[in-house]
Amino acid sequence: MLRLLKIFLVVLLIAAFFAPVYAEECNPNCGSTDECQKKIDECEKLLQMSVSATKPHEEKIAELEDNIAAIEANVASLTNQIQIKKAEIDKSENKLASREAVLETSVRTFYKKDYQIDVVYLLAALFTSQDLGGTLRNLGYRQSLIDREKQTITNIVQDVNDLSSAKKKLEDTQTWLAAKQIGLETTLAPIKKLVADAKSYQSQLNQTVGTLSARQQELLAEKTGGVFSASVGNVAPSDDPNARPDYNPGFSPAYAGFSFGIPHRMGMSQYGAFGRAKDGKNAEDILHAYYSGIDIKKDYGLPGQINVCGYGNVDFDKYMKGIGEMPNSWGDQGGQEALKAQAVAARSYALAVAATGRCIQPSESDQVYLGYDKGGNWDRAVDDTKNWVAIQNGSPIYAFYSASDGGYTISGSHPYLQSIKDVPSGGSWPNDAYENTKYANSPFFYVGCYRPRCLKSYSASRSSPWLSKDEFVDIVNAVLLYEKDHGTLTHLSQTDKANSDTWSKDQVRSQLGGDAVSSVDNISVDYNNGGYTATVHLDTDKGRKDINGGDFRMVFNTRAPGEIWLASALFNIEKK
Repeated sequence: MLRLLKIFLVVLLIAAFFAPVYAEECNPNCGSTDECQKKIDECEKLLQMSVSATKPHEEKIAELEDNIAAIEANVASLTNQIQIKKAEIDKSENKLASREAVLETSVRTFYKKDYQIDVVYLLAALFTSQDLGGTLRNLGYRQSLIDREKQTITNIVQDVNDLSSAKKKLEDTQTWLAAKQIGLETTLAPIKKLVADAKSYQSQLNQTVGTLSARQQELLAEKTGGVFSASVGNVAPSDDPNARPDYNPGFSPAYAGFSFGIPHRMGMSQYGAFGRAKDGKNAEDILHAYYSGIDIKKDYGLPGQINVCGYGNVDFDKYMKGIGEMPNSWGDQGGQEALKAQAVAARSYALAVAATGRCIQPSESDQVYLGYDKGGNWDRAVDDTKNWVAIQNGSPIYAFYSASDGGYTISGSHPYLQSIKDVPSGGSWPNDAYENTKYANSPFFYVGCYRPRCLKSYSASRSSPWLSKDEFVDIVNAVLLYEKDHGTLTHLSQTDKANSDTWSKDQVRSQLGGDAVSSVDNISVDYNNGGYTATVHLDTDKGRKDINGGDFRMVFNTRAPGEIWLASALFNIEKK
């Protein structure tokens, strides 16, 4: 009883602890990327607090449930033992009744029949020459038989009493355990409710974080054009001279960031495939280069239809001939094998999605479906690879692809998405990359992004990616402040947008104090073998600054004015 009281008091303390946590709410509305980030941080903090507070009580629930399960097992065992004892008692009682009947018959016979006979026999012996001792011995034998029967009955009665006592003890134990189980279940119920409420609260927080993150991406997309899974498309993009490093911005010093490739750089690079085809590689060579450890099954059984979001069920062959992911013109420029590789990748990806039971998006969220037959070289590539499917372990692969990998793919969540240096055997990066001028001449291979999606077809508020000295120094100071205190990121949005919580250049310098820089004289970067910019080295008036590449890119994209951004995690910073 004392233990149950203690547990009850613990439950009250738990309720008191959880109450203020549930009272905290996350507002899913935000008007700027920094405000979104601030609220995401708040929500994630509350989420972590709730998860941490819930964990010990989940462990307590598991302990109580284990105890209840053990009690239930013991009660079941006792019930079985009681039934066994009851059966043994019934058997002994039946045996007792049988022995009592035998005894009663024996006694009745002894006193009615045998007694009469023996009296006559005794009298005859007294008055005749018969042996009196023999007669008495005969009477004694009969009496001993009756006495033994009585002892047997006494033993059976004792067995019945012992069994009944044992049965009573088992029943008492069973009653005690049942009461303990009720007590534990009574204790368990409010804890389970508290944990369930906490889980519900955590789910709400997760949903809010998701909403905020989506809104943050929408706001970032205003700058980037949402190019996170870009493909070449039905028509190859035109070159933009202003995005090249040889463009003259008309002022000096000038600084610009140049990206190698555009996201997401996983799987097949379309411009890389084009370059490989021009270098004499066939479709199978191309696919094996970008997807590790796969098999290309050339007689894969295809479905009659595929469910396309917004279109319903579409004939699978018609769907394939309506995919607009690579330009027909490449087939006339030595790239037909690239079109064939694209057809196999698109078919494999579509089958992998269909296997999940969901409809396939007709956009870059999955892959672009035009809604009509594309014709020309694409139709020929689809027909030439009719039943070709890239598989691993017997199943179609998620054959991710993007417009450009900048000469490096990056590894993904599937084992066939490996990081490779996208150059010929023995070639060097970046000069010999398949996307570079020797082969595909991709406009995305090394590009300064100052337009949404890095495409010339999108309007921009600036004429090039080049930044003035003051603008670049401000970005560097923002990076240095972020590395000093990650919590300042919410104040580091671009100053030419109406973000209420953004700090000006002077405020950033003030926050840094004596660590703020005023000039950047030289810049260099280090690349790692995984296809990322590892470190940015800056020679400033305050000495050498070595900055993590990922941190630099994140703050650069947050702070840079207009639509200037680093599209890839593999980037370089130039000064002229």
